[in-house]
Amino acid sequence: MKINLGKEYKRTLGIKNICYRIIWNITYITLFRMFPTIFFNKWRIFLLKLFGAKIGKESVVYHSAKIWVPYNLEMGNKSCIGPNVNCYNVGPIKIGKCVTISQGAYICTPTHDYTDKDFKLIASQIIINDYVWITTEAFIGPKVTIGEGAIIGARAAVFKDVEAWSVVGGNPAVFLKKRYINQL
Repeated sequence: MKINLGKEYKRTLGIKNICYRIIWNITYITLFRMFPTIFFNKWRIFLLKLFGAKIGKESVVYHSAKIWVPYNLEMGNKSCIGPNVNCYNVGPIKIGKCVTISQGAYICTPTHDYTDKDFKLIASQIIINDYVWITTEAFIGPKVTIGEGAIIGARAAVFKDVEAWSVVGGNPAVFLKKRYINQL
């Protein structure tokens, strides 16, 4: 099989999408990131909702979090996207209630079709169920569902679904133990 490496890349996203992202990026740089304190969280939530995000009550999005496409973001009540989190959401990211996504985590919905000569972009969704904690610098890959109450360990790389109430870690992430909640 002969591959023409000199072939020009073909965009799979339309002009409307590109214009939307340009306007969002200008807004993000000038109006979202410029207000770093938690006091401006309601302002950031307002901007995200203005661009189509669905965000529940008492949720927090830090000023340094990068949301690629707000209309592909859905968050339940009392959830948090922490500092320097990158939501590369070409496809939908659905975050349940009481979820914490810690600093530096990378949530990545797209990939490329490596069997296609044009290396086409494939958008998928990521579902993060209620009571999940995604810890520092974890990576969540395309088509992954994180079960309710799961914990993703620091710097873990998750490429497959994670069972509810489990703790996973490593690269690739593997099951470490069940998660139990102590009641006082």
